Amino acid sequence: MIVIIDYGMGNLNSIKNMFKKIGISSLISSDPVSIRSAEKLVLPGVGAFDNGMKNLNEMGLIEALNEAVLVRKTPIIGICLGMQLMTKSSEEGILPGLGWIDAHTVRLKVPASSHLRVPNIGWNILKIAQPHALFEGIDKSSRFYFVHSYHVCCNDSNDVIATTPYFIEFTSAFARGNIMGVQFHPEKSLRFGFRILQNFASMQ
Repeated sequence: MIVIIDYGMGNLNSIKNMFKKIGISSLISSDPVSIRSAEKLVLPGVGAFDNGMKNLNEMGLIEALNEAVLVRKTPIIGICLGMQLMTKSSEEGILPGLGWIDAHTVRLKVPASSHLRVPNIGWNILKIAQPHALFEGIDKSSRFYFVHSYHVCCNDSNDVIATTPYFIEFTSAFARGNIMGVQFHPEKSLRFGFRILQNFASMQ
């Protein structure tokens, strides 16, 4: 069973409906027991970094997540804020992140003279940095939906599996073993996002 973690922040039902279209059973849950026993986990997220970490802590989910992800090696994908929470810290707040990836979350910076704005809202491409099962069937014409003001900076370039141009090229997907994160919203990215979630669900 794929468990979509409910910590009060994220498009939970949208993700669940996408899995339903694939024919995959999923459960929205904030139960530590369900998280520990899940076959796969999804950590969604919309909102502020500190609020996310505060909610995870107050709901008693961090210990369960660490056991599932770090000890049992349960595959997990973080979406948008969920990806950022997997890093060590964020410029958006003062609380430490989960620290699963050697990375930090920083604010998108664009020149005042640029036509680009923060937050970055809209469709954009992925530049695949290295092959990964998450990108099976994804090519350079595939486009994904982004809504974010912050992005992840990985200290180890081997963790970066895709980048996206927005004045700079920011990390739009990372992976280290069973831990994966995407800055875009697959649940809002139509057939391209459908394929990302399908690939995740199919991983052994």
